[in-house]
Amino acid sequence: MLQALGLGPAEEAVYTALLARPTASAQDLARQTGLEKAETTRILLDLATRGLVAVATEAGSGAPDSADCGAGRQPARYRLTPPSVALAPLLVEQRNALHRAETAFSMLTEQYRSTAAHPAGSVVEVVVGVEQVAHRFHQLQRGAQRELLVFLVGAPIAVPREEADVSESSALDRGVDFRVVAAKDYLDGHEVARDVREAMMAGLELRLVDSLPLKMVVSDRERAMVPLDMADSGGEPSAIVVHRSGLLTALVHLFEKEWAQARPLYNTTTGVRAEATADQQPTEGELEVLALLLAGISDRRAASQLGLSIRTVERRTRRLMDLAGADSRLQLGWHAARAGWL
Repeated sequence: MLQALGLGPAEEAVYTALLARPTASAQDLARQTGLEKAETTRILLDLATRGLVAVATEAGSGAPDSADCGAGRQPARYRLTPPSVALAPLLVEQRNALHRAETAFSMLTEQYRSTAAHPAGSVVEVVVGVEQVAHRFHQLQRGAQRELLVFLVGAPIAVPREEADVSESSALDRGVDFRVVAAKDYLDGHEVARDVREAMMAGLELRLVDSLPLKMVVSDRERAMVPLDMADSGGEPSAIVVHRSGLLTALVHLFEKEWAQARPLYNTTTGVRAEATADQQPTEGELEVLALLLAGISDRRAASQLGLSIRTVERRTRRLMDLAGADSRLQLGWHAARAGWL
């Protein structure tokens, strides 16, 4: 946690160990963290220089440990400077660094587009080879902040399914809206079915169609990736990365059209092939959210209790209301009681 603010692992260990104590000596903290006393002392002195800790002014306490060599002198004891005061400058510094990085990113992106060797180079980029295709795929999924739109068809080629699952889980944990349209034969196989059930429980929305024209992933409606036929690249996996353009808009429209016509899957308890019916049942994860909402708990508090993002709670609530045909949460509660959901 504190490494994000510029503290190293050993510094964070000492800092968090001191967090649980009013005061402590270097020897106390060395025993607790497993570090050498000399290293612990050095870290404490460095943290003191940075204003994160201070020497406690208790009766009988002396100067810092490096000076504790006289007879009868007690080892120095340290205390934390209030984190709200000491860590605030570090947080501001990190925010400023992130802002500078975002500015540089925008400038480099625009410069790349404006200086591309060919006008099409700023719109479509060709990526060839397993490593390059996999790298770009993970960039798109891990870089998404708001939304991922995915077509799934055929067996994975460049990105193994287990690696795709890791990127998928990361996006769901961040609260990214994740919608998938899959060709119905993609879900053949027990392992795939199990992974899909777990992803749906985490908030992924999945619909089925008989067939799809292509495989693709769209990230935040700003970038998309579409695999190419390997016969056109000497037998190597290849893909095009599409940036903001009329072509990207067309791919998004294609996704929305297929999504609207696809068959929703809601029943992740009995199996991923359970298609939409008049008596659709909510998933276990949705029922957990429903129980907290009917108890009067806010979305934010429900998210905290369930270890979910607030967007995931809102998405599950919206799905429950769609299943119930409800226009309000009061109607949702009435339908839940009538349908025996709880």
